[in-house]
Amino acid sequence: MAVRAQLPAKLYYRIGEVAGIVGVEPHVLRYWETEFRSIRPQKSAKGQRVYSRRDVETLLKVKELLYSHRFTIAGARRKLREGGIEPPAPDAGASSEEVQRMRTALVEIRTEVIALMDELERV
Repeated sequence: MAVRAQLPAKLYYRIGEVAGIVGVEPHVLRYWETEFRSIRPQKSAKGQRVYSRRDVETLLKVKELLYSHRFTIAGARRKLREGGIEPPAPDAGASSEEVQRMRTALVEIRTEVIALMDELERV
């Protein structure tokens, strides 16, 4: 990928740097974070967004799909999902029974973890 070679060799990028690399305003990046689950920058100790190299590459792909190929947000999300970049929608393929079963299992696991933590505190 030619774009990958053009990115500065860093582990993390701040929102201003990413906006310059991608060629959009920072508010656009923040909006895209709400629309694409694959874009999840971490927060620094000061609360600033720090993007990984993968986030920047995904943002470049999003911009290409939206601006060059004229996809809608939903179309770009679907295209990224087909490419394995975007995770499936939270409710995709899961029945309400299946969701309830998973929720019950997670609650049981949480209860066990809390009990183990209490037990470790006593030791």
